[in-house]
Amino acid sequence: MPNPTLALYIDRLEGPLGQRIYAALRNAILDITFEPGMILRKGALCEQLGVSRSPVSEALGRLSSDGLVDIIPQSATRVSQFSLVELREESFLREAVEVAAVVKVAAERTEDQLTRLTRNLRLQELLIDDKDFQGFFEADVEFHELILGFTGFPKVVAAAGQMSLQLRRARMLLLPEEGRPAEALAEHHSILNAIRAKDPAAAGQAVSMHLGQLIERIVPLQRQHPGYFRPS
Repeated sequence: MPNPTLALYIDRLEGPLGQRIYAALRNAILDITFEPGMILRKGALCEQLGVSRSPVSEALGRLSSDGLVDIIPQSATRVSQFSLVELREESFLREAVEVAAVVKVAAERTEDQLTRLTRNLRLQELLIDDKDFQGFFEADVEFHELILGFTGFPKVVAAAGQMSLQLRRARMLLLPEEGRPAEALAEHHSILNAIRAKDPAAAGQAVSMHLGQLIERIVPLQRQHPGYFRPS
């Protein structure tokens, strides 16, 4: 029987079937519906999604290139487990890119960009009030993507997202974090205030402080979910 949720998600997307299956599986991995270490059997996926083997094989190949699945020849495909070494590297890269981005944006920002960031933070406030942690997570991601996009470099958003896929997965395990959304919102306001003041140094410092905390909150996850992590 087809998986109703994934099948419905695929039906709502546009483009070639392989692309839609890739997007659906990628989303299931990123939101931990497919847990780290989970075995993905091609035949079972075909049955669950109601599709043939070819587009599923294409999608799994792309997910392997993303580092989201490990394909074991003549055996099985497994959702990739976390590695603290890789998570630390992604955290380092993300901070380097976003600090550079916000420094540029703070020096050059427009009133329209300021308005869009302000609206995003208002949405974050409403989502916190509603205790919608998933919605807050998505608005948080959008806030950072807006800043990256405001650099005027089209490849920056995609590159930054691709280099932090494992971090994004790990963050899902932290939801809901008691009190953390409000703290994050305050940190976002500090970033926005520096951008508003056109103070690149303060903006860079605010982003560095904000992002630098993430990896320290992720480290305890290895004890809480040992099966999600590769052996050290």
